[in-house]
Amino acid sequence: MAPKVLISDALSETAVQIFRDNGIDVTFEPALGKDKDKLLAMIPEFDGLAIRSATKATDKLLAAAKNLKVIGRAGIGVDNVDLKAATANGVIVMNTPFGNSITTAEHAIAMMMSVARRIPEANESTHAGKWEKSRFLGAEIFGKTLGVIGCGNIGSVVADRAQGLKMKVIAFDPFLSPDRAVEIGVEKVELDELLARADFITLHTPLTDKTRNILSADALAKCKKSVRIVNCARGGLIDEAALAEAIKSGHVAGAALDVFAEEPAKENVLFGMENVVVTPHLGASTNEAQENVALQVAEQMSDYLMNGAISNAINFPSISAEDAPRLTPWVTLAEQLGSFAGQLTDVTIKQVTIEYCGDVAKLNIKPMTAAAIAGVMRPSSPDVNMVSAPAVAQSRGIVLEETTKNAGGAYESYIRLTIKTDEYDRSIAGTVFSDGRGRIIQVRDIDMEFELAPHMMFVRNFDKPGFIGDFGTVLGSNNVNVATFNLGRTEPGGDAICVVALDAPVGDTVLDALVKLDQVKRARRLEF
Repeated sequence: MAPKVLISDALSETAVQIFRDNGIDVTFEPALGKDKDKLLAMIPEFDGLAIRSATKATDKLLAAAKNLKVIGRAGIGVDNVDLKAATANGVIVMNTPFGNSITTAEHAIAMMMSVARRIPEANESTHAGKWEKSRFLGAEIFGKTLGVIGCGNIGSVVADRAQGLKMKVIAFDPFLSPDRAVEIGVEKVELDELLARADFITLHTPLTDKTRNILSADALAKCKKSVRIVNCARGGLIDEAALAEAIKSGHVAGAALDVFAEEPAKENVLFGMENVVVTPHLGASTNEAQENVALQVAEQMSDYLMNGAISNAINFPSISAEDAPRLTPWVTLAEQLGSFAGQLTDVTIKQVTIEYCGDVAKLNIKPMTAAAIAGVMRPSSPDVNMVSAPAVAQSRGIVLEETTKNAGGAYESYIRLTIKTDEYDRSIAGTVFSDGRGRIIQVRDIDMEFELAPHMMFVRNFDKPGFIGDFGTVLGSNNVNVATFNLGRTEPGGDAICVVALDAPVGDTVLDALVKLDQVKRARRLEF
């Protein structure tokens, strides 16, 4: 029986035909994504679900999708897919990471020009039969400084276009290396310097815990007076209420937003304000981009359902059907090692080295490397996948290095991942036991053995009496239950590490209390 695919959002007829040409039984209902009840009733019979942004693949929908094997998102962002639920239900989630980069970058440039010259307001006024030439005094962009927050794939395209317009471009991106900055012609700066110097600011970073409200009231107050702000990336990067106040006060000269904290945005504090240009999330809305991502997702899903090939998967590496049984445990371990290291790294990464030792070195190491790099990058770039991760890392000037060697020491086969920065080198190693489960065996050159859990704490501390008691008291007094507790140290009385698995994530209050303990140097939450 032919695999069945449901298309619940608007894809082109060409994409529909690609499914059919590949032997897929396709049902095309482009408005179904807006009818949650009907979608929930239909989904159990399908092997694949092709979507854009209107369909919400929630945990409830995924629980009902008993036969679902793959979700294909025509576009980059997968905010509308519950990735944890998809993984738990064995559903591969694919996106199309590069199909709309040019289109989104062009929209950002158009929005910047529109707010600089007040084109939408002037257009409306002129259509109304007015001739208010003196009212719409604009600003040139020639010679001005553009601050790019997030200089990855889209941000670097915006930087290139801005340089063509003779703008000076500065960029804040912790993952942008100095060499890569020189290569693309931008000046790498810290965020506060960007805010103080930029005449225009454009955002091109994903929405994470670190970037949420990156333009807060405090950040906006640090901006150069009469700055103009553009956001074509993600809603939630800007405190919209604070931006409205900054525009009212005259500190911010104008803003152009394509994305909002709440979408669809039928009401917003910025609506109706002068010098504010708004569009309904049109960043990827060109005929070329929509067609490209639709065709790409149709090809990817067909290849997976008919041949078992996995490409551009968010939650699973690209692995052939023949290699899967032996590779999968090691791929999982590699991603976990990368995630562990990535969540603990806040400075610019210069190089990632992955060392394969023993029998694992004889396997196809490329999927493991891709998984490890995806793990490293994902804390700052949630949309990255195991196919796009190496390219994204390369675009930011991060050097990737793979080495293989015969095993030595206590373990016959293991992977070691090392992150190199200007400030330090940090490594973590792990192995897969005979039960197929991964174990961490070394952190920061300290031998210790433990399994990863969904919710964990990483603590660097002084090896002094009383630490365990004080640490346990903080957790116990806040009703936090410990699942496993692992300690390691360089030497008696020296530096020590504590890695704890918890039944639930800890809040900021608990984290602040732990950091205040005399024996604690650093405490971080980890999620896997």
